[in-house]
Amino acid sequence: MAQLKPLTLEDLNYGGKNYRKMSPANETYVWWGDILVKTAHDVCETVSTKDLGHTALFTLDDVNATIGKDNQLYSLIGATFPYPGSTIAVIDGPKERLLYDWEKKAIVWRQSSAYSVNDWSPASRALAYVDGHQLYVADRDGHVTQLSKDGSREIVYGQSVHRDEFGIYKGTFWSPDGMRLAFYRMDQSMVTDYPQVNTSTRIATYEPDKYPMAGETSHVVTVGVHDLATGKTLYLKTADPVNRYFTNIQWSPDSKQLFIQELNRDQTDIELTVYDAITGECKGVIYSERNDKYAEPLVPITFLPWDASKFILQSQKDGYNHLYLMDTNGKQLKQLTSGEWVVLDLIGFCQKRKSVIILSTEASPVQNNLYEVSLSNGRRTLLDNGRGCHANVYQEDGRHTSILSASGLYMFDNYTEPDVPRRISLLTLGQKGERELFNAPDPWIGYNVPEYSCGTIKAADGVTDLYYRMVKPTGFDPTKKYPTVVYVYGGPHARNVEARWHWMSRGWETYMAQKGYLLFILDNRGSKDRGLAFEQATFRQLGQVETADQLCGIKYLKSLPYVDADRIGVHGWSFGGYMTITLMTAAPDVFKVGVAGGPVIDWKWYEVMYGERYMDTPQDNPDGYAKTSLLSKAKDLKGHLLIIQGMNDKTVVPQHCLSFIDACIEEGTHPDFFVYPGEPHNMRGRKSVHLHEHITDYFLKYLK
Repeated sequence: MAQLKPLTLEDLNYGGKNYRKMSPANETYVWWGDILVKTAHDVCETVSTKDLGHTALFTLDDVNATIGKDNQLYSLIGATFPYPGSTIAVIDGPKERLLYDWEKKAIVWRQSSAYSVNDWSPASRALAYVDGHQLYVADRDGHVTQLSKDGSREIVYGQSVHRDEFGIYKGTFWSPDGMRLAFYRMDQSMVTDYPQVNTSTRIATYEPDKYPMAGETSHVVTVGVHDLATGKTLYLKTADPVNRYFTNIQWSPDSKQLFIQELNRDQTDIELTVYDAITGECKGVIYSERNDKYAEPLVPITFLPWDASKFILQSQKDGYNHLYLMDTNGKQLKQLTSGEWVVLDLIGFCQKRKSVIILSTEASPVQNNLYEVSLSNGRRTLLDNGRGCHANVYQEDGRHTSILSASGLYMFDNYTEPDVPRRISLLTLGQKGERELFNAPDPWIGYNVPEYSCGTIKAADGVTDLYYRMVKPTGFDPTKKYPTVVYVYGGPHARNVEARWHWMSRGWETYMAQKGYLLFILDNRGSKDRGLAFEQATFRQLGQVETADQLCGIKYLKSLPYVDADRIGVHGWSFGGYMTITLMTAAPDVFKVGVAGGPVIDWKWYEVMYGERYMDTPQDNPDGYAKTSLLSKAKDLKGHLLIIQGMNDKTVVPQHCLSFIDACIEEGTHPDFFVYPGEPHNMRGRKSVHLHEHITDYFLKYLK
């Protein structure tokens, strides 16, 4: 063991100098119709689906020879091939979007792409972009149309709305033919300014952020449509947009209709509404769904490629996210998937086999596996090896559709297992087994690596299985007793224990294990991908059920002979920061040390969509807000608590931690406080290394 090298934060933290070298190697693949293309820094080459042989298409030098010295490219990774049968690649350079014909060795089209917010249609080659708060469209010939004139900090066009909730990640949506653009317009002039301050200027500058808090006035969103052929722009004739959310915009295959999932502010009722994109008229609500706690539409409907009269709806109405085959009148034709597991993603279709490919947790709540589902009888066929977490290629929308070929007969599968850093395989529908494209070596060979394991305990209800990850100290000796740090998140939309490399352990856990600490991570009720009952157990009382489950984890830890029950600490960020302080004050004799980063303190100061989904409004749930607030818990603090905050956090605003510190002053308790000037909710780049050094030092000082 003495000969093994130690891993440092420079190796383990994403801001570290060696992080890339110490991460599993990767390769990049894309589809050109049904032809697989490997894109590397210096070359693009096809990979035969028959024998996996490689053939070069073009090189970086080929492209650079055609574009001039001022626009030289640095890499071909990111090149796409959206035109099957055509020898044209789309390459986004630092200043321009290029269409490169590798047969002609020529740039056949180019367009400026130097905008931070832009959306390009391969079908029409038109570009939607935001410049100086205004929304523009440039057609394939470079003619520019300005769609807005009143854009400002308060009137936002063409960008994500509703604070990026409900699966919304952008604000422009091209029709399939690329001739119509749907876009968001958000009026947030009525939303209160939160007083952010830029301290990097000679005299600190006031830079307010629009931040609608739970129970307060929210913004108003409308949806516009611009027609390239007519040059006209209209707005959809929706119901009153005040206190209404417009989510999951989807175009019909003929580019003439828009399907929008609309949600009331209470987030209990979903309406799938159809609009005429030519007139803006509402054609009716074709489907509705209600959940008395909350409904959360996250994915647009998906039309069958071979039948525009049918689509697949994803819904949790039976308690788990599953697929439902619908017609365009809103009639449910059949439920395609069912069971006590979750469909994570609808990846695409195979027209020849009339099937849909999904990613799900059917094999295990801590796994992600690929299945083919027959549309005729719902029969599911496992496509991968049945282990680990698969389809680890994520698009901007968080989905995995790019792994599937145009016909749906082939896919490349980038996956990992607890003892597999990364493997990429080619899968063919109708054929068993995988064919290996790439197998990444373990980058930690020769280093002092701890033991990672996964197990289950019962939740506080005595029935539900909860999954945990444990990282034992390097050189573990079961006869010794070790200080233990519980890393916690605990909130919605997160799963911290997965069957990935090292059970998805964070680099900092390895770093602490090298310093003689045992790490424990538990996914309590309220975390994601376990069904509605599991997730909604925390409704209107965030932090209560989660705390009860985490204390079950503590009970388990105390049963282990090698855990020192007198030296237990806790650390978490964001919701995990909230949980850290909650645990420190709920069980002050258990947790001796805590580090809470960017913590929520009182949910009435959190943003409207997230806060009201899980807590309702402060007006409707005053007892819940009072019970979950940490301000009244300041008197219960006993151990050493470090609170860390990004000064310009626009997610969990600094009012949270500052108010808790003020409450501690009143109660005579003494937390420590550290701030990162100019930083948002998470520390960026090299500051992340400093952050984790600081966290480590705190535990080394007080939890020896």
